[in-house]
Amino acid sequence: MTNRILHIGILWSVLLTLPISLYSQNHKYVDPLIGSEGLGNVFIGPSAPYGMVKPGPDNDVASNSGYSANADKEIYGFSQVHVSGTGGGPKYGNISVMPFSSESDTPSKDQTSLRSDEQVRLAYYNVMLNKWNIQTQITTSDRAAFYHFSYPQGAKRFVKIDLGKFLGEAAIPNPDAREAQQFVGSEIEIVSDTEVRGYSRIRGGWNNGSAYTVYFSAVFDQPISTYSTWKKDKIFSNQKIQIDTGDKTGAILSFDGANDDIQMKIGISFLSPLKARANINNEIPHWDFNQTLSQTQNKWEAVFKRLEVNEDASTELKTMLYTGLYHTMLMPVDRTGENPLWENNGPYYDDFYAIWDTYRSSSPLITLLNPSRQVDIINAMLQIYKRDGYMPDARSGNSNGRTQGGSNGEVVIADAFVKGLQGIKYKVALEAMLKDATVPPGGNEEKEGRGGLTDYNRLGYVSTDFVRAGNRTLEYAYNDYCLAIVAKAIKRRGEYWRFIKQADNWQNLWRDIEDHGSRGFIMPKDAHGNWVDSIQCNAKYGRISYVPYTPVMQDWPICVCWWCGFFYEASSWEYSLSVPHDVAKLVELSGGKEAFQKRLNTLFDKGLYNVANEPSFLSPNLYHWIGRPDLSNDRIHQIIDNNYNISASGIPGNDDSGAMSSWLAFHMIGLYPNAGQSYYLINAPYFKKTTIHQENGNDFIIEAKNLSEQNKYIQSVQLNGVDYTKAFIEHSDIVKGGSLTIIMGSKPSDKWGTELLPPSLSDKEI
Repeated sequence: MTNRILHIGILWSVLLTLPISLYSQNHKYVDPLIGSEGLGNVFIGPSAPYGMVKPGPDNDVASNSGYSANADKEIYGFSQVHVSGTGGGPKYGNISVMPFSSESDTPSKDQTSLRSDEQVRLAYYNVMLNKWNIQTQITTSDRAAFYHFSYPQGAKRFVKIDLGKFLGEAAIPNPDAREAQQFVGSEIEIVSDTEVRGYSRIRGGWNNGSAYTVYFSAVFDQPISTYSTWKKDKIFSNQKIQIDTGDKTGAILSFDGANDDIQMKIGISFLSPLKARANINNEIPHWDFNQTLSQTQNKWEAVFKRLEVNEDASTELKTMLYTGLYHTMLMPVDRTGENPLWENNGPYYDDFYAIWDTYRSSSPLITLLNPSRQVDIINAMLQIYKRDGYMPDARSGNSNGRTQGGSNGEVVIADAFVKGLQGIKYKVALEAMLKDATVPPGGNEEKEGRGGLTDYNRLGYVSTDFVRAGNRTLEYAYNDYCLAIVAKAIKRRGEYWRFIKQADNWQNLWRDIEDHGSRGFIMPKDAHGNWVDSIQCNAKYGRISYVPYTPVMQDWPICVCWWCGFFYEASSWEYSLSVPHDVAKLVELSGGKEAFQKRLNTLFDKGLYNVANEPSFLSPNLYHWIGRPDLSNDRIHQIIDNNYNISASGIPGNDDSGAMSSWLAFHMIGLYPNAGQSYYLINAPYFKKTTIHQENGNDFIIEAKNLSEQNKYIQSVQLNGVDYTKAFIEHSDIVKGGSLTIIMGSKPSDKWGTELLPPSLSDKEI
């Protein structure tokens, strides 16, 4: 059978073995290639929901996902562990395999190939390796990958397993490199004529983490005929094992026989190679590629069926929505039972990459659609606190690190608490939150906890003695608000009063200055209480240069390192609007509703808003707090229509573990969370009807009547048939089930959402 005929046959057999119910279901709208070009950085290979193994092609060692769409870059292997959507330095790319052919019986270990006929869909990857005309197909379960290699008829068949390949390796190893991964050791053993085991041990990467070990077991559907192993640059024929001496190792396997195809299953584990083999036995005990594909697609379908939209919605809109859900649920990674650091019977998750990115919309989306999963994720965060001393703000490879702003685990916990999630020990959670808020992390203040906490608790703000002082002060204030809410509910009144007062600390950096016609911005202040008007930018020819610090100034990376500015990845124009717990006070300090509306218009119209980064996620919705939800609708739809699409570059920034995708998914159904608080802002949806099939069995229906391109404004709303004048809805109303009926029209309403504004701290009686 030729490769082409075989390929067609396998595709048809895949379709024929899928359950009939899947043909018209939502998984077919997922396109993993959206965001694979441009800034998205998404992982394109197959994965289960929150899957531990993520096998996929590597052709760019500097890429976070291992993948570049550039067809001129050769694939050097398919590794088993990846992250998705992240920025900064790469992580993982471990256990690289590569099928190849050679006329020599003792081929080189260096094998690369250009590619063609690349096909990507949910839980499936297929590519032709042009150099040898070898087709490679991949699917996966949660902890084991399934490969199907099709070789040309009569070709010599080889498979290489390379434990020295990984992402982010510097050309010249540097133990002080900030974000490079560094090789520590590896070992490989051919344990039978159908199985190879071993591990790869790497340290560093984006989070500057300690060494982590990925163990593997690879089994084949036919016997290995000959083999060689290597250590460093020397190849050893017929040597079954290369023990760990700190050098890179690998193996080249050859297969005889008339069959042109080779199937291989690889289990991975963070505990041992035997556990990796057990993962294969538990999850893929057969040799049916299509069965594994179908099972994983069914797991995704169970997630996607929670959100059902009107059947006549366009394919483009459905593709944007369900791909957004898909990207949101690739990380964090479920490693329950795979924790090498401590034994526990509870859930363990890793690759919180990073909560600074995901707390705003990704965590709330999981809470809405899959609350039991969110309970497990939070309980894993609390296990990390109990064992490692701090909750993660970012974590990868079993190591915390690093923080970008606040200790935003507090927001995740508060969000779960106010939305009524059960099964979380909130007293333990409060302990973890208090540890963040009261105990300086010391040493490496980027690893966990609150850097600059000594300043914050002494001065009420983080001074310019510490990096990222601006966004740290803002985020700590909101973290304190979230802490206070949980403390009050469990009758810890002392902590409540302290931290609800500290929730106003952002005002200590509010400076009454004007820029672009608006007044009041978060600006730098030194430890003596003096405003800082200029910053050192460079030293040249023996002289130090200073530049004015203004609300549009971004001091990184021109004057200081990426992580060393007053704000992280945004300007004061963006961050000064980031007060999610007290927008009413923000409006007041900006000069009132009219001035605030002008301020928001300037943000968007003058290009000061950055669609590609998380600090501005809530900004398009802020018109709600001045009674103009119609203007929020205008901005949101403008942002989506101009920046999101179903092309390979259809995500406008680093997807950051699904952060950008979850922002899109929420707004497409007409809701947006203010994370850490109990309500969702209501906006004009993209779908005529959305049904949320909840875990508790209650359906909640959002129906937009008369929705069209012309009828894009909300005229009125009914909740369960009763007039509803607020432009926000409580999570508890959704959980009960029912319907939200939205009447659309061609002009903004002068009534709906104009009087009863979303909650703010300064509006409440403390």
